[in-house]
Amino acid sequence: MVLAIMERGAKEITEAVVKLAKEGDLSAARLVIERLLPPAKDRPIFLELPEADTAAGIAQAQAVIVRAVAAGELLPGDAATLAGIVEVRRKALETQELEQRIAALEETK
Repeated sequence: MVLAIMERGAKEITEAVVKLAKEGDLSAARLVIERLLPPAKDRPIFLELPEADTAAGIAQAQAVIVRAVAAGELLPGDAATLAGIVEVRRKALETQELEQRIAALEETK
Protein backbone atom coordinates (compact mmCIF):
# COMPACT_ATOMS: atom_id res chain seq x y z
CA MET A 1 0.00 0.00 0.00
CA VAL A 2 2.69 2.52 0.98
CA LEU A 3 4.77 1.51 -2.03
CA ALA A 4 1.80 2.12 -4.34
CA ILE A 5 1.28 5.60 -2.87
CA MET A 6 4.98 6.38 -3.31
CA GLU A 7 4.99 5.12 -6.88
CA ARG A 8 2.07 7.39 -7.80
CA GLY A 9 4.05 10.47 -6.80
CA ALA A 10 7.47 9.29 -7.92
CA LYS A 11 7.52 11.17 -11.22
CA GLU A 12 6.55 14.49 -9.68
CA ILE A 13 8.95 14.08 -6.77
CA THR A 14 11.80 13.15 -9.09
CA GLU A 15 11.13 16.15 -11.30
CA ALA A 16 10.98 18.45 -8.25
CA VAL A 17 14.29 17.15 -6.88
CA VAL A 18 15.99 17.50 -10.27
CA LYS A 19 14.63 21.04 -10.57
CA LEU A 20 15.96 21.94 -7.11
CA ALA A 21 19.34 20.44 -8.02
CA LYS A 22 19.48 22.53 -11.18
CA GLU A 23 18.66 25.61 -9.12
CA GLY A 24 21.66 24.99 -6.87
CA ASP A 25 20.20 23.03 -3.94
CA LEU A 26 23.24 20.98 -2.92
CA SER A 27 21.23 18.41 -0.96
CA ALA A 28 19.05 17.77 -3.99
CA ALA A 29 22.11 17.68 -6.25
CA ARG A 30 23.78 15.12 -3.96
CA LEU A 31 20.65 12.98 -4.02
CA VAL A 32 20.48 13.07 -7.82
CA ILE A 33 24.18 12.30 -8.23
CA GLU A 34 24.06 9.44 -5.72
CA ARG A 35 21.19 7.88 -7.66
CA LEU A 36 22.90 8.32 -11.01
CA LEU A 37 26.31 7.16 -9.82
CA PRO A 38 26.21 5.39 -6.45
CA PRO A 39 29.44 5.28 -4.44
CA ALA A 40 31.64 2.34 -5.37
CA LYS A 41 31.78 -0.32 -2.69
CA ASP A 42 34.73 -2.15 -4.15
CA ARG A 43 37.54 -0.98 -6.32
CA PRO A 44 40.35 -2.75 -8.11
CA ILE A 45 43.51 -3.26 -6.09
CA PHE A 46 46.80 -3.26 -7.93
CA LEU A 47 49.39 -5.00 -5.79
CA GLU A 48 51.88 -7.45 -7.21
CA LEU A 49 51.93 -10.55 -5.03
CA PRO A 50 54.29 -13.51 -5.31
CA GLU A 51 52.96 -16.91 -6.39
CA ALA A 52 50.95 -18.49 -3.59
CA ASP A 53 51.60 -22.12 -4.53
CA THR A 54 53.72 -22.90 -1.49
CA ALA A 55 53.75 -22.02 2.20
CA ALA A 56 56.75 -19.78 1.54
CA GLY A 57 54.90 -17.99 -1.26
CA ILE A 58 51.89 -17.45 0.98
CA ALA A 59 54.11 -16.02 3.73
CA GLN A 60 55.73 -13.71 1.19
CA ALA A 61 52.33 -12.58 -0.08
CA GLN A 62 51.21 -11.75 3.46
CA ALA A 63 54.46 -9.81 4.02
CA VAL A 64 53.88 -7.79 0.83
CA ILE A 65 50.37 -6.91 2.04
CA VAL A 66 51.66 -5.81 5.46
CA ARG A 67 54.40 -3.67 3.90
CA ALA A 68 51.90 -2.04 1.54
CA VAL A 69 49.70 -1.04 4.48
CA ALA A 70 52.69 0.25 6.44
CA ALA A 71 53.79 2.34 3.43
CA GLY A 72 50.30 3.79 2.99
CA GLU A 73 49.91 2.17 -0.42
CA LEU A 74 46.99 -0.01 0.66
CA LEU A 75 44.05 0.74 2.93
CA PRO A 76 43.67 -1.58 5.95
CA GLY A 77 40.24 -2.76 4.77
CA ASP A 78 41.60 -3.66 1.35
CA ALA A 79 44.55 -5.39 3.02
CA ALA A 80 42.16 -7.44 5.16
CA THR A 81 40.32 -8.52 2.01
CA LEU A 82 43.54 -9.53 0.27
CA ALA A 83 44.85 -11.28 3.38
CA GLY A 84 41.58 -13.22 3.53
CA ILE A 85 42.01 -14.34 -0.07
CA VAL A 86 45.58 -15.43 0.63
CA GLU A 87 44.36 -17.27 3.75
CA VAL A 88 41.79 -19.17 1.71
CA ARG A 89 44.60 -20.18 -0.62
CA ARG A 90 46.67 -21.33 2.37
CA LYS A 91 43.81 -23.47 3.63
CA ALA A 92 43.36 -25.01 0.19
CA LEU A 93 47.05 -25.92 0.05
CA GLU A 94 46.87 -27.31 3.57
CA THR A 95 43.89 -29.47 2.64
CA GLN A 96 45.63 -30.68 -0.48
CA GLU A 97 48.73 -31.61 1.52
CA LEU A 98 46.64 -33.46 4.12
CA GLU A 99 44.88 -35.42 1.38
CA GLN A 100 48.25 -36.42 -0.06
CA ARG A 101 49.53 -37.51 3.35
CA ILE A 102 46.40 -39.57 4.03
CA ALA A 103 46.63 -41.20 0.63
CA ALA A 104 50.31 -42.05 1.25
CA LEU A 105 49.45 -43.54 4.66
CA GLU A 106 46.65 -45.63 3.17
CA GLU A 107 48.99 -46.97 0.50
CA THR A 108 51.40 -48.26 3.15
CA LYS A 109 48.69 -50.38 4.80
